[in-house]
Amino acid sequence: MKRTLSCHCGAVELTFTPSEPLSEAARCDCSFCRRRAAATVAVPEADIAITKGADNLTLYQWNTGTAEHYFCKTCGIYTHHRRRSNPREFGVNLGAIHGVTVAELRDPGWNDGVNHPADA
Repeated sequence: MKRTLSCHCGAVELTFTPSEPLSEAARCDCSFCRRRAAATVAVPEADIAITKGADNLTLYQWNTGTAEHYFCKTCGIYTHHRRRSNPREFGVNLGAIHGVTVAELRDPGWNDGVNHPADA
């Protein structure tokens, strides 16, 4: 099912089709994600499009530079990121998806980002 996501101020919008049910969203405990604590749902690279405000996104990367974390320059909301574990996949911010009330879903679990498989 195609979904829409936006930042808080509405400057950035994305459309996407998740590869998993929203109830499978999870958080990551890596040094960056645990500070953000946003639950994400997986989206294949071919199934995501920035439909508004690409020029209003800012990118944050560190360490290997594989993961690409995107934020709205205006309101600061994290919208999506390219995953380090699978660079052909994105994680999208569950809390920014239109029509989704995170509190009505199961408590998102945690993925072990501290012991990342790419570091083995």
